Amino acid sequence: MAETVRVLIADDQALLRGSFRLLVDATPGMRTVGEAGDGAAAVELARELKPDVVLMDLRMPGMDGVAATRHIRSDATMSGVRVLALTMFDMDDYVYPALRAGASGFLLKDASPAELVAGIRIVADGDGVLAPTVTRRLLADLSHGGETNRPAPRLIGLTKREQEVLVLIANGLSNAEISARLVISLPTVKTHVSSLLAKLTARDRAQLVVIAYESGLAERGMPG
Repeated sequence: MAETVRVLIADDQALLRGSFRLLVDATPGMRTVGEAGDGAAAVELARELKPDVVLMDLRMPGMDGVAATRHIRSDATMSGVRVLALTMFDMDDYVYPALRAGASGFLLKDASPAELVAGIRIVADGDGVLAPTVTRRLLADLSHGGETNRPAPRLIGLTKREQEVLVLIANGLSNAEISARLVISLPTVKTHVSSLLAKLTARDRAQLVVIAYESGLAERGMPG
């Protein structure tokens, strides 16, 4: 992560952009480098400014946050730019497409200032952040929508313990919570997460969630 985390704020509501800017600029080690009122402007500014993190509202007029995320993450000139998606609703049809488009995670807009700052730092560090309430609702929605009935050849090489860890990640648990649930040490959890990232060629925790959903593992739950 850079010494100072450079943040681009993309939201169609000027009041919210201003609030996010005040929070970011008041946080040591962070600063706002730009603001965008729609997805197209976000892509243009991300290409120009190369921020570390884009706070991306998913629902914007014109080009929405999902399309903007896809443009940013598919452009090699912006390979270092990471996206933290923001949603107003804990059940938002845009969340899953945003993750598939390359977002490194998502938070609710009513997250506490501490949660938002922590999320920005986590994403800037190269990991993913997932709002647990959204994750659980997303899982329920996909489980009833037929999205998870696909074969899962990517999971064949995983150990039983790695599958257990993947299920818990998909349900929004942190490493510390996984450690407590499985009664294993925190370093052991981190080792399993690193192994999952390598075996599944996933860039971060958020992509592990996508893989767990699409493989059906999240729906099936803990392996027996």
